[in-house]
Amino acid sequence: MSKNFQKSLKRVLKHEGGYVNHPSDPGGETNFGITKSTARSYGYHGSMRTIPMTVVEKIYKSQYWDAMSCENFDFALAYQLFDAAVNHGLLNARKILQRTIKVKDDGIIGAVSLAAIRQLDTADLVQMFNAERISFYTRISTFPTFGRGWMNRMVDNLRYAVEDFA
Repeated sequence: MSKNFQKSLKRVLKHEGGYVNHPSDPGGETNFGITKSTARSYGYHGSMRTIPMTVVEKIYKSQYWDAMSCENFDFALAYQLFDAAVNHGLLNARKILQRTIKVKDDGIIGAVSLAAIRQLDTADLVQMFNAERISFYTRISTFPTFGRGWMNRMVDNLRYAVEDFA
């Protein structure tokens, strides 16, 4: 697996934490941010408390990193897209990116979106993307319950962005 994926996964797992079964979380039982239903769909049928890291890596690589074509972007943007896909889902992550670059937010990153991305300075794009993510979070109905954690996640991501451009 690529060095960029491994570095991104380490960051995401810091955000996602360990085993959780919060009654207000629509994802239900999770470990390392992987829901029980997702683990089952990848062939893992053991306890979520002991899901192997090899399964976790396989899921994150396939379902998020590859699905967002992260290898095709500068690392600073790739990480932020990966984290958004993990936390918001693929469609929302793509739409947030499209709103950031001011194109139709249809969730399809095609020629129009890619051309708009290429027109922007990556550092500026990452900052604007994170601002759009914060705005998105504040509109989620469970913000009163999970908002503090999401904002802490964004603080880390803003710090990562500075680190990635240093």
